Amino acid sequence: MGETFRHNAGFGKRMEYFVISKMLEQGLDVYIPLIDDFAIDAIVRKKDGTFVEIQIKARSSDVTFGDAALFAAITHEHRANYYFVFYSHRLDKIWIMSSEDFIKEAVQNKTGKNIGKRSIWFNGRNNKNQSEHAHPRFEKYAHTDFNIFK
Repeated sequence: MGETFRHNAGFGKRMEYFVISKMLEQGLDVYIPLIDDFAIDAIVRKKDGTFVEIQIKARSSDVTFGDAALFAAITHEHRANYYFVFYSHRLDKIWIMSSEDFIKEAVQNKTGKNIGKRSIWFNGRNNKNQSEHAHPRFEKYAHTDFNIFK
């Protein structure tokens, strides 16, 4: 196994721990499940004693131009107290969405091998100057902290 394979294979787990470390820095009470059977990367106990389940999705800075914040082929049906944290490494940007918001905003594939799965694309691109930017449509989900879970 080359260094590139190991780097790419571990990216998702490294980003999960990166996001979780940011949550801990901000004083959240975070629990990490040992097994990821239910698409739960972290559980946060809020100050009121309730819990939220969190799925962390990340995109590498190595992805194809234009795909810096494309999160595709996600299997998901509505779940109460469930949130997605989307992180684009290249844009260094975080979006947080409830399960309900994700279903409302994502596109669901109607045909093909990923039928029924959902995708969301948080970035736009400018081909003329080869730049990517966060799409203004999703600004309401952009966060610089995790206060939403407090």
